[in-house]
Amino acid sequence: MKNLLKMIRQFGDSSVTLVVNFILFLFNGIKFIVSLPARLVSNIREFLADTDSVLKESLIALSICAVGDLSAGIILGNMDFFLKTYPGLMVIIPGAIGMRGNIFGSFGSRLSTHLHIGTLSPEFKRSDILDENITASLILTMVLSVLLAVIAKVICIIFKFPSISVYDFVLISFIAGLASTIIMLPITMFISLKSFEGGWDPDNVTTPFIAAVGDFFTLPAIILSVLIVNFLGFNPIVKIVLFIIVILITLVSLVSAYTSDNEVRNIVRQSTPVLFLCSILGTVAGGILNNSLSTLLKNQTLLTLVPLFSGESGGLVSILGARLSSGLHSGLIDPVLRPKKHTMENFIAIITLSIVMYPLIGFLAESSTLAFHNIGVGYLNSLLISFIAGLILILIMLLVVFYISTISYRRGLDPDNIVIPLSTSLTDSISTLILILVSLGLLAVI
Repeated sequence: MKNLLKMIRQFGDSSVTLVVNFILFLFNGIKFIVSLPARLVSNIREFLADTDSVLKESLIALSICAVGDLSAGIILGNMDFFLKTYPGLMVIIPGAIGMRGNIFGSFGSRLSTHLHIGTLSPEFKRSDILDENITASLILTMVLSVLLAVIAKVICIIFKFPSISVYDFVLISFIAGLASTIIMLPITMFISLKSFEGGWDPDNVTTPFIAAVGDFFTLPAIILSVLIVNFLGFNPIVKIVLFIIVILITLVSLVSAYTSDNEVRNIVRQSTPVLFLCSILGTVAGGILNNSLSTLLKNQTLLTLVPLFSGESGGLVSILGARLSSGLHSGLIDPVLRPKKHTMENFIAIITLSIVMYPLIGFLAESSTLAFHNIGVGYLNSLLISFIAGLILILIMLLVVFYISTISYRRGLDPDNIVIPLSTSLTDSISTLILILVSLGLLAVI
């Protein structure tokens, strides 16, 4: 009897405990649900407080850069004469645009890092750091211009695209590279040093500005170089002699960089293999565009959207790459293979900027097409194509940039020399493929 009473009492106590725990669980659950809006608002406020400068500075930079990218898009959208007259030229265009952004984006990122850690003054005066970075950028421009031209010719041969000669490819690429470099070097230094001196974070503004400037000046430089090479065509011997001189200058510059005893050697040695891979990716993107050239020429909005989409995507990705690189150098980000708070804040900031910028560039592409009385795809189609393709691309590139940054830093390499060129080149090739696929898919459905 006692045992039975004890069991009943134990059962009663357990039941009461269970009921009390269940009521507390329900209470806490209701309390959590009720507090969700407040928590959400608090988290949003905290996020905006932490990333306010990133969003404002980057949005301003990307918006201004959209104008430069639009100018490049308008130029490309009206280059049908050159694209038809000089077969294979489209193959080299994405790689040339990307190369300028890669070389000088990395240059700007290195300056930004030196400014952040205090090894470079934001004053316009000569220093070893500036001299070495300028020299390395010039050498990389010459080397990569020649490599890009050779790769473009090989792509044309492999895919049986009609194309100009290898002499023409090399001379066009080399002359365009030097012409745009004369403009890009001082602009990159001015943006990096003056933005830092004015209290802005160069990581948020330098790379998108540089990418836009590169987009804007590269296409006119290519047109100028085509005209120069065409003028030289009156005598094939002159063209061959210039080709040999270009090759010799490039080889001498590369050897001198590899045998130097300063930072030029490290920059060129670390950057050349990465930029070589980037050139391949850029020409692959050009091959994709060249293969879709008839479709692009029939839909001028898409042709105009190509530099806009690629430029803004490269700007977003390079902002992320520069911020992660500076974070790793300064110790704000641990080089671990799992994104933590500071990294996630950067991810969310980039996604937020993407949601704003991609519809905007779709609108700009269609508006400029109609302004020049060309054939458009319609505002709704243009906005949808840009927005859907952009979000797909950015979600992929967030993880790509993060792992490239972290792994390169863990292996003792400088992310400034690797992350921006490699990630923006991947962005160029992947963005072109995604943009074409989304465009064809949406236009076919609609």
